Amino acid sequence: MRWKRAATRALLVFSLLFAGSAGARAGEPLGDPDGRGPITLVTGGDLTGYLRGVLDGWNVHHPREKVTLVELPDAADEVRAQMVTELRSHSARFDVLNIDVAWTSEFAAAGWIRPVDGTRFPLKRFLPPVVDTATFRGRLYAVPYVTNAGLLYYRKDVLDREGARPPRTWAELARLARTVAPKYGLDGYAGQFLPYEGLTANVVEAVQSAGGSVLAGEGTRVTVDSPAARRGLSFLLDGVREGWIPRRALAYKEEESRKSFQDGHLLFLRNWPYAYALAGGPTSKVAGKFGAVPLPGPDGPGASALGGSNLAVNAHSRHPETAAALISYLTSEPVQRRVLTEGALPPVWADLYADPRLVRRFPYLPTLKRAVLTARPRLKSPRYDQVSLAVQAVMHDALVHRLSTDATVARLERELRAIVSRG
Repeated sequence: MRWKRAATRALLVFSLLFAGSAGARAGEPLGDPDGRGPITLVTGGDLTGYLRGVLDGWNVHHPREKVTLVELPDAADEVRAQMVTELRSHSARFDVLNIDVAWTSEFAAAGWIRPVDGTRFPLKRFLPPVVDTATFRGRLYAVPYVTNAGLLYYRKDVLDREGARPPRTWAELARLARTVAPKYGLDGYAGQFLPYEGLTANVVEAVQSAGGSVLAGEGTRVTVDSPAARRGLSFLLDGVREGWIPRRALAYKEEESRKSFQDGHLLFLRNWPYAYALAGGPTSKVAGKFGAVPLPGPDGPGASALGGSNLAVNAHSRHPETAAALISYLTSEPVQRRVLTEGALPPVWADLYADPRLVRRFPYLPTLKRAVLTARPRLKSPRYDQVSLAVQAVMHDALVHRLSTDATVARLERELRAIVSRG
């Protein structure tokens, strides 16, 4: 029955998309001269259902500018594919797009989203690194909505028995994963290593933590063949070769890795903050037995890949003023508070991370703030999708076949140069 419901939902979404696109191409009016009127917000699946309540608050006070929510499938690749299909056809079906932070440069370079006036939004109240994800070539093309940074989850009970502290460096993590984990029947360390977007995040984190980069100059230069980048890639490649990253982890996405940790099979886990509440839930075997710290790096704390999403206005929106006003509402302090308390998503407002009531309820907030402040965007490139796919394919093949760092870097540089040269 689940596949039937999924198919029905997909058919409904497709019909809505087609109807909207056809209407725009058939010469529907471009909207009111002042750019105000009803609009549509498109997003990936809202897993907690909080967003409809937030939008109800807007609709009550804006009866002539009501917003309709369209939810696409949960998977990021599906969300991007459906958005791109609409945007390429110059459809006005979607006015406001909730896009992955990594897509901003690509969408801006293609002319699919319009620049926004930063003075309309409280950007100075946001965590500084998140604003960079919304820019392309020095201009603001979106507004940060939620953020994210990877954390290192660890078995506190196990480390306490060993008299060990949570690792701050890769060497400490590797030593504990290699020597302590087997004593307790645990795997050492896992992240997200299946060939999908999560692997890109893990690879970029390792490279950035070592002080390197995959691309530079807004995606115009390939920089993966450097001592720092090689050191970052070797951290992952050596982990699989030496066995403290188990081979089963090469099939992990976020949920598979979370469940492995939550079921008591892992000593260390790299994952996003959403895993904290679930690992501490009533059905978790590690509830009360784990902690979370910033990701380690080669010589101290590392640098997470900055996650989250930005809100952008379709370049062909018929009501861009209302679209911008909605974004202002969604990025206001009261709504950002609800993003955390009802949506379980990390907000972009810096002050919320020091709110005593929120910290009591979400004790990982101070750790997450430190992680976000040292995080960097995944990859900024107008050809982000192609770049990410190349990173996934090359790195997963290297991990599966235990290739050397030299062979991995040579292939990765060759494929990335081919993509950049086409730009």
